[in-house]
Amino acid sequence: MDGEYPVRLSVDYPDRDLNRLTSAFRIFTVIPIAIVLGTIGGISAELGTGTTGASTVVIGGTGLLFVPPLLMIVFRQRYPRWWFEWNRELMRFSTRVGAYLALMDDRYPSTEDTQEVHLDFDYPDARQELNRWLPLVKWILAIPHYVALLFIDLGAVVVVIGAWFAILFTGRYPRGMFDYVEGAIRWHARAAGYALILITDQYPPFRLRPLSNSAREQIGRAHV
Repeated sequence: MDGEYPVRLSVDYPDRDLNRLTSAFRIFTVIPIAIVLGTIGGISAELGTGTTGASTVVIGGTGLLFVPPLLMIVFRQRYPRWWFEWNRELMRFSTRVGAYLALMDDRYPSTEDTQEVHLDFDYPDARQELNRWLPLVKWILAIPHYVALLFIDLGAVVVVIGAWFAILFTGRYPRGMFDYVEGAIRWHARAAGYALILITDQYPPFRLRPLSNSAREQIGRAHV
């Protein structure tokens, strides 16, 4: 059952008229928040400390943490909680920006609030739930998903363009198109949870199917 997979994602369908003006110019309105998201990729600067040398100060973020959790799982069988929370919150933020760009919501993406996008996954017990050697090969095992996502993303681009026209003429996002884009985002989140942020050893399913109603309600309650 889809709701049982450790990475759970749903986007609330906007059963209302969307803002046609901001939807028409979405490629431009997303730029400021996209810049904010881009700065989390990591920017550092050297600050002088007299004759003793220099110290490095991180100005931006570090992006999703992959190598540090990998090393900790392999050598210590631990996944530091704050690393997990960093990855989870950054994925939530980037998913909100992606959903906004895909016209799924006309509210500007928040850096903190959940809004219409619900992404959650449980903190893993690295010693009991994660194989300490599997992170070394997960990126290889996930190659079939990378290939599938190439085609899924191409389809998503076509669907979003079609939805753009639909919103301009009717104010509504066709439900079938919405479900496809939601499924594509969900597939990306599952693949990232498995191969990138390493929070589960359960291989991601090859499907776009939305979460069950009970799973959606569970995610919604987690963000109330």
